[in-house]
Amino acid sequence: MRLKEGDLPPKADEEETLAAFDRVMPIVATDAEIDAAVRDADLPALLAALAMLTQDPALLADDLKPPSPSMTARIAPQGGMSAEQQAKARALATQALIRYRDAGCPVAPTPSPEWLDRIVQFLIRSGHDDLMDLLRHEVNVPDDQGAPGWHVSEFPNAAGVKVAVVGSGFAGITAAYRLKQAGLDFTVFEKNSEIGGVWWENTYPGCRLDTPNFAYSLSFAQKQDWTQQFSQQPEILRYLQDVVRRAGIRSNIRVNTEVESLEFDEAKAAWKVTARTADGGVHVEHFNFVITAMGLLNRPHVPDFPGLESFRGEVVHSAAWRPDVSVKGKRVALIGTGASAFQIGPEIYSQVDKLHVFQRNAPWMLPTPTYHDDLKPGIQWLLNHVPAYGRWVRFWQFWIGVEGRLHLVEVDPAWQHEVSISAGNEALRQECLATLQQQFADRPDLLVHATPNYPPGAKRMLRDNGTWPQMLKADNVKLVTQEISHLSENAIHTRDGQRHEVDLIICATGFKAADFLYPLKVTGRDGLDLHAHWDGDCRAYLGISVPGFPNLFMTSGPNTGVVVNGSAIFSSECQVEYSLRALRHVLGQGFKTVDCRTGPYVSYNAWIDKGNETKAWAVAKTSSWYKNKSGRAAQTWPFGMLEYWNLTATFRPEDHVLS
Repeated sequence: MRLKEGDLPPKADEEETLAAFDRVMPIVATDAEIDAAVRDADLPALLAALAMLTQDPALLADDLKPPSPSMTARIAPQGGMSAEQQAKARALATQALIRYRDAGCPVAPTPSPEWLDRIVQFLIRSGHDDLMDLLRHEVNVPDDQGAPGWHVSEFPNAAGVKVAVVGSGFAGITAAYRLKQAGLDFTVFEKNSEIGGVWWENTYPGCRLDTPNFAYSLSFAQKQDWTQQFSQQPEILRYLQDVVRRAGIRSNIRVNTEVESLEFDEAKAAWKVTARTADGGVHVEHFNFVITAMGLLNRPHVPDFPGLESFRGEVVHSAAWRPDVSVKGKRVALIGTGASAFQIGPEIYSQVDKLHVFQRNAPWMLPTPTYHDDLKPGIQWLLNHVPAYGRWVRFWQFWIGVEGRLHLVEVDPAWQHEVSISAGNEALRQECLATLQQQFADRPDLLVHATPNYPPGAKRMLRDNGTWPQMLKADNVKLVTQEISHLSENAIHTRDGQRHEVDLIICATGFKAADFLYPLKVTGRDGLDLHAHWDGDCRAYLGISVPGFPNLFMTSGPNTGVVVNGSAIFSSECQVEYSLRALRHVLGQGFKTVDCRTGPYVSYNAWIDKGNETKAWAVAKTSSWYKNKSGRAAQTWPFGMLEYWNLTATFRPEDHVLS
């Protein structure tokens, strides 16, 4: 089911603040209704929420602690808790909620730091004390852990300082909110007519998250009332709109305004920002600092197929979907089998006359039976009635993903296998293969083509609840694995000489991900052009800064993309918070510019390259958008989340030239 705008909760009062995300309703349910809701609960998160609400240590008893086994293709339900543990947890949780109701649903007490740490340590595996600062950031109570902790008014020399933010997706909104907290004068430039980034742009059929949505949310705006585990595009966009409104940053955002160039003005120690509005007007303004938040996956890549200009049908990229595009009764080509195609195909195949799916490499599929499901009624009730339950669900999902499947994509040099790269990777492969073999048991001809010939983790692994195999087996669907040779007026031709007649071509062919900041022209000191400097091999210090481009901070920069662990939202928050730390040092010390030194930049990237060389995506021979034209993994972060947290937690003056 695809959500419509009217299906979503009504917009909140314009006067609301971010605290509105934590609102819950008082409990008036019967004992039986409470018991039924608890049966649907994510028990580790519910025990944590109730422990924070009641401060009852019985809810954190050692014999209730979830084992949290390492992740495989599937995630262990309830953190691996035994049936006995689950029964005891449900009984304790039900009684705690009944007592809370009978007491009149009192306001939750402010937990002490020690009590919060005890709750966190109950949820995580032992031996992870080094993660505590990072995890406190994600719980984010009682105080906003990512707040700048300083205000521009503390620095008299900083009067008149202005900051430009380019983009208003997750990272741009994060930057805007943190800049507002610091009291800085800032402007957000958004090329589209509305905020939201990729969640405004992508409206293709079936568009939704393929990572759990609680963890795919901002630490300072933890939405409680998600309706699905993997939310659809309208709900994600509404969330971002709510954040912008409740954070009070809407007036700082200029929509329909695309930044075309950044040019560093040495005399002014500022960036000359040239932007073009939708009506063609060109505006030039100087900003002392710039934070780019343009994302990776927002500039569509349409392959330059020979004969493309001669095709008389319609061609549309998944990221440029229009409301007037109709697939009904048409002969449709779906080019690509990546994340977007995986969502589009099952959504449209029953409406088309014929669907030709053009596949270059089969994707590995993670079995996710509940991928399209609404959250269970009991979970939705708990989210709307138990203070901080959604916060702890988010934390639980984040904790599970901190390490994720990183251990399964590490290359074992002693492992000898034609496909997999370690014993753990082979176990993951066999687990996924077993699902494929079951799904295609009646179609061995399709199983051959649906089985990847590269190690799991070398390319993005996709969520599957059975709808993709079901689509491929439909009578009106044809899987084409031959390479496309050219297009003609009404057909796609493949290398084997076959002609596939189509009326509509849907390009689910990805983005210009390797071209960071494309098509923005960036000119640094001494006229240095950033794209010429990179020459297709993009690098940055911490993925944030480049020597010769002072006062410029990137989010989602080179080698910051997470593959099998962590969260892109977490990474972007780290980048923004680091940028604010840099600003604090510069402004507090009375400097005008900060520029990364070449030495740390070079050594950092050498370390990154060495780390990537030990991962499945670097050693696999299959093509991937993780790699640039030279074959270097320029997108991927090869380490754990703790390493990135530690690197960005402190601004290092010794790694920079301050002037």
